[in-house]
Amino acid sequence: MKRLALILTLLMTMPMSVLAVQPDEVLSDAGLEARARQISQKLRCPVCQGENIDESNAAISRDLRLYVRERLVEGDDNDEVIDAVVDRFGEFVLFEPRATGGNVILWLAGPLMALIALIVAWRFMRNRAQVVSPRAQLTEDEQKRLDELMRD
Repeated sequence: MKRLALILTLLMTMPMSVLAVQPDEVLSDAGLEARARQISQKLRCPVCQGENIDESNAAISRDLRLYVRERLVEGDDNDEVIDAVVDRFGEFVLFEPRATGGNVILWLAGPLMALIALIVAWRFMRNRAQVVSPRAQLTEDEQKRLDELMRD
């Protein structure tokens, strides 16, 4: 029973990405295959969206993997292969969009928002230190009354 539980646990925790690239997709040239894997890590599956095409089991990912390998066999370099895929599917397939055109706004938005948050936090902390405590605003009679109430 323990052995069965162990086997089931191992099968359930085995990454499914091992099953993504099929043996018939693998190139015989190890150098080209390594480049294909490297490129596949940078391209997003149009269906799964959270996985790269190297890990995805979707049919479109298989087609993209084969397309990448075809381009590499034809002699394209890595950038040419990526450009060809982007021309076909748009920049959405890139996990790291290029910092050109409208994407510049997206690239700058994160650091800009962090800077704004730091400025707001700094001003909040500075103003908080300058706030006068309510006890300092009490008159002598009010302070005596408050002390009497606190003792009771």
